[in-house]
Amino acid sequence: MGRAQATGYRYWSFWDRDGGHWTYATQGPSTAQPSDGDVEGFRFAVSADSADATRPRGTAAFAAICGGTPARPGSKRVALVLDFGTQADAPSGETPPAGRTACARVPSDATTAQALAAVAKPLRYDTNALLCAISGYPQQGCGEQVSAGGKPARSAAPAHGTARDGGPSVGLLAGAAGVAVLAAAAVWQARRRRHV
Repeated sequence: MGRAQATGYRYWSFWDRDGGHWTYATQGPSTAQPSDGDVEGFRFAVSADSADATRPRGTAAFAAICGGTPARPGSKRVALVLDFGTQADAPSGETPPAGRTACARVPSDATTAQALAAVAKPLRYDTNALLCAISGYPQQGCGEQVSAGGKPARSAAPAHGTARDGGPSVGLLAGAAGVAVLAAAAVWQARRRRHV
């Protein structure tokens, strides 16, 4: 199916809680390093892009989620809101679990991906380290483009890449970005030479 017929991508979006409001995270969970007391959210939904992404629902107050987990030296507490979405956004044949919250106690230098792994296994990732499933949901698929009828149009990468528990190396991600930049520069130079 063509891109014109697609309505969005079915994927897990990642959110920061800031001043009582959800904001779309500016980095992926594998590089984000929350502080003790932070609230982070994940929402499974079909969204066209980050501006259209659906925010997590439910309780999002740190005190309500982590109030019973005392602080300890050398660790931090990260409140996580896991919203598995609605039946309308679910892949064919699957039913989303009820949303839930969890308080992850992790080492002080832990990433959000590590906090998520501490409380929401099994996690599933694709070969590009894109987060595909939290607590085993969904069982299949990963960031596929969805047509107007709600069926997958073709495989595509959504807005957020995340990494396995510890994440891919920064060098790997930076190298891939560098190759893309060099390729774009080469194309631009070739076009420029033709017009000179």
